[in-house]
Amino acid sequence: MKRQSISALLFAFALVCASLGTASAAVTPKPTTAPATAAEQSFVARVTADLQKRFGSQRAASAAGYYRFTDEDDTGAISWVNTKYWKSDPQHPSQLWYDAKGRLIGVDLSVPKSDSATAPNLWGISPSRWITFRKHVHFGVKNASGLTYGGVGPLKISKAGGNPDRPTANDVVKLHRAKSTGDVAFVFVFPAIWDLQFWLVPNPNGPFAERNPNVIPSKAPKSAM
Repeated sequence: MKRQSISALLFAFALVCASLGTASAAVTPKPTTAPATAAEQSFVARVTADLQKRFGSQRAASAAGYYRFTDEDDTGAISWVNTKYWKSDPQHPSQLWYDAKGRLIGVDLSVPKSDSATAPNLWGISPSRWITFRKHVHFGVKNASGLTYGGVGPLKISKAGGNPDRPTANDVVKLHRAKSTGDVAFVFVFPAIWDLQFWLVPNPNGPFAERNPNVIPSKAPKSAM
């Protein structure tokens, strides 16, 4: 769910939530785009050096329990998740982003909303940098060329007879997103979180900017229409 532009996320999740009968989109308004402070720059530099050393390859990420769960977004990022780390620390991010060539380009650190009613004040990062995501469910379905990635809201899981806190491969079948449970590669709950996103490669627009001209998507973005 990484660096896809916040406006695009708002639009996409508004459509999803409308189809699910929910009241609002899954993310908060755009975080601050103010230039990074000295403390923030220092933090990003430390995290970048560490994560590039430990997770500079997708093989290293896979060995540490991360796996891909999205297509490439319109900023060129492909997201990998480790569901053990929804409560993140700088050494254990919840998500890593790679580009289509396998280069580590960014990261998400997260804090469950159940742990914090307000935006976190951590690591010298302004609380205004954090966005939120509502709880939803992600899954991957095997196909001839690899995996098809998808996501639904908890109401849709419930209507299919499943438990949105413990979704199963059978729920994905009931949603007609897979023909059999054997076709479901993974399914997991993406909880309600506070989320901090930043680039791990140089960005002339700053580490917290939505887009990075040094990261070029491998294909033209799909139209919203």
